[in-house]
Amino acid sequence: MAARLTLEGVSLHFGGVQVLQDVGFDVDPGTVLGLVGPNGAGKTSLFNCISGHYVPSSGSIRIDGAEISRTPPAGMSRHGLARTFQHPALQLEASVLDNVLLGGHARLPGGPGPWALRLPPMVRSERSLRVEALRLLEELGLGWAAWLPADELSHGLHKGIELCRALLSRPQVLLLDEPAAGLSAGEVDAFIATVRSLRAAGEVTVVIVEHHMGVISALTDHVVVLDHGRKLMEGTAAEAQSDPRVIEAYLGKDAADDAA
Repeated sequence: MAARLTLEGVSLHFGGVQVLQDVGFDVDPGTVLGLVGPNGAGKTSLFNCISGHYVPSSGSIRIDGAEISRTPPAGMSRHGLARTFQHPALQLEASVLDNVLLGGHARLPGGPGPWALRLPPMVRSERSLRVEALRLLEELGLGWAAWLPADELSHGLHKGIELCRALLSRPQVLLLDEPAAGLSAGEVDAFIATVRSLRAAGEVTVVIVEHHMGVISALTDHVVVLDHGRKLMEGTAAEAQSDPRVIEAYLGKDAADDAA
């Protein structure tokens, strides 16, 4: 079931360098938020704070009211959060299916002992997870590749594998880091269709970092624009693209003056 993601006053600094300053927003359950801004705006740093790779210097990050800002990445699945990366980290020598199954390990019961003994309840859980992984691959158009080594597939398909892996954890909040980067036009269309189906089902809250404004316009309910580590504005994608402050951040003051 989709969860609410709440950020309040999130700041991050490394030594004397302020990377994020007082960033806050709410993402309603089952909606899609786009996190946009020019290069160096702090988008990836904020994603790293939400997903536990960085600990904020101050502020709060909550999923349905539960504080997660000091939870390490390995513990995020317990809070219902999953993330993809701009450059997918796959085990290239392993099969596509085995890569996807890694996303479901946190859902499997028991510790190392029961798994080593291959007790019947563990075997049944593993079998059920495999069926679910194959279903996800079929839904994302990758069923044909399930048994192939991941290194035989393209970069675009690697992103599809990583998305399947994230979805297998049954997240309540899903972070997508530049999912359209490097995709062909057809792959972008397929990705948009996938996220639209997720939104229609209402089972997951999605936050997307993306430079492809066509993707942002097609998918998001609202956007947050960052610039130099601060929230510049929040609204719809159309409002962001026509806002002189956003135009100036991307293109410079002259372009903003022309648009005004």
